[in-house]
Amino acid sequence: MRGGFKAVIKEGMQLSAVPNIGDYFPYVGALDLQGLATKMKAVSKVFDAFFEKIIDEHVQYKDVPRKNKDFVDIMLEFMESEDAEFRIDRRHIKAVILDMVVGSMDTSSTAIEWTLSELLKHPRVLKKVQNELEQVVGMDRMVEESDLEKLDYLDMVVKETFRLHPVAPLLLPHQATEDCTINGYHIPRNARVTINVWAIGRDPNAWNEAEMFLPERFEGSKIDLRGHDFQLLPFGAGRRGCPGMQLGLLTVRLVVAQLMHCFDWELPDGMLPSKLDMTEEFGLVTARANHLVAIPTYRLCK
Repeated sequence: MRGGFKAVIKEGMQLSAVPNIGDYFPYVGALDLQGLATKMKAVSKVFDAFFEKIIDEHVQYKDVPRKNKDFVDIMLEFMESEDAEFRIDRRHIKAVILDMVVGSMDTSSTAIEWTLSELLKHPRVLKKVQNELEQVVGMDRMVEESDLEKLDYLDMVVKETFRLHPVAPLLLPHQATEDCTINGYHIPRNARVTINVWAIGRDPNAWNEAEMFLPERFEGSKIDLRGHDFQLLPFGAGRRGCPGMQLGLLTVRLVVAQLMHCFDWELPDGMLPSKLDMTEEFGLVTARANHLVAIPTYRLCK
């Protein structure tokens, strides 16, 4: 079931990113010339059945005493409340579950894989990360969450990875709330606006040696990736910023730190780092076209 549902999630995200002729020529949208609407309806049925099962299980066990409740339990209580100012039903709960599943399933794993890929492609950077881990954490224990705030170079590596490989290269669509003019271009009210953060991160007008992987560019820099600096917006900004940003950053930093600290890494069959394939696969989430293959060797003191 897991493998099957993950495949459906992947297909849904790919379909969401495919250019749809109907978006550009609405009068032909009903014809579904590319078959996208048919495919999305099929994916939607799988999603709906899966989310209905989740909700039914929570309803079935709602009276069973539990120490912790999840967000589905909370939303079910909110749905049944007579005092709620805004009434919700199962459709709203399923929409939130979809956001949580899609937003967490591929994004963090993709960011981790790109970070490891860049480290393996740049052994100098990998060694600096491991040296920092040895100094801050030591070689007699694993990395803990409390160590992350002291790992400055690892933070630069993650920033640089998100600059070159933003997980969602086009962010979510925005809509102009009023007519405006930006750099001489007229943006009409209600126009759909797409933010290309992939291009922003590689813009030579914003970055020196924009195509190079250079974590040191952030040394002494105040540029952050939390939406305050427009040249680095992997999580978006403002009210449309990613609500899972903090959890995502924590997950990526901790997993990468653990893997770099616990293991030495090498590419298979004596492959040179410069030969590592870094081809991207187009989609709502921009993953590697081919998964990274690397060989770990345990390095912590036993």
